[in-house]
Amino acid sequence: MNILFLGDVVGRAGRDALTARLPGLRARLAADLVVVNGENASHGFGLAPDMARAFLAAGADVITLGNHAWDRKEIIPFLEEERRVIRPLNFPPGTPGHGFVVVEVPGNRKALVVNAMGRLFMEPLDDPFRGVQALLQAHPLGRAVQAAVVDIHAEATSEKQAMAHSFDGLASLVIGTHTHVPTADHRILPGGTAYQTDAGMCGDYDSVIGMQKGAASLRFWRRVPSEKLGPAEGEATLCGLFVETDDATGLARRVQAIRLGGALEAAGP
Repeated sequence: MNILFLGDVVGRAGRDALTARLPGLRARLAADLVVVNGENASHGFGLAPDMARAFLAAGADVITLGNHAWDRKEIIPFLEEERRVIRPLNFPPGTPGHGFVVVEVPGNRKALVVNAMGRLFMEPLDDPFRGVQALLQAHPLGRAVQAAVVDIHAEATSEKQAMAHSFDGLASLVIGTHTHVPTADHRILPGGTAYQTDAGMCGDYDSVIGMQKGAASLRFWRRVPSEKLGPAEGEATLCGLFVETDDATGLARRVQAIRLGGALEAAGP
């Protein structure tokens, strides 16, 4: 199975780049499954239903969220209607929406996509490790599903790496989101799980993690959080990861970084 994962979409620049480039990128890579983290799509904070629909129409199969999941209140009823948009599974019981989805992919195959959020330097949510473990055990690779993707939306690199090593051999891909800077550690772990600490963002890199440089930088100079932040609006780079897996085992055979357009050095198959 060919899997394309694209990191956090930030603001209009990220949205426009994604909807313009994803159809062609999906076709060129012959991607069977496309997962997009969309939690910063609306002005850098949250995801609106119309944006989610546009991403799905452009070729995303699943949209994951994160700590900004609730910033656009109209997303709450939408999460109940559209199972392909998922929020972190380790929010408390009774929280709207779902933390995972199983989708059909071409060739009569199935893929599990899980969204989890870290706890170091973030909200004190339920344990993401036990939640992910339960889902992977309930959907074994090569039997119930032909692929399993885990988006671990976390601040700490150590927590993301611990998640990957904990489930090496049980997931096709464990990939980090949230910090918006693509890491250079994409690889296949000893047990066959593809991994990258952070996929990076789909946004303007002439910025401070996707936000306009001036106001974002002043927050560090002045320590006054009232400076209004807005997304940078220059040409965006699409950042993510491409993974090829073995259908029989669900494990990774090839992994390559994706960087397309904008300020960063291009990369991709």
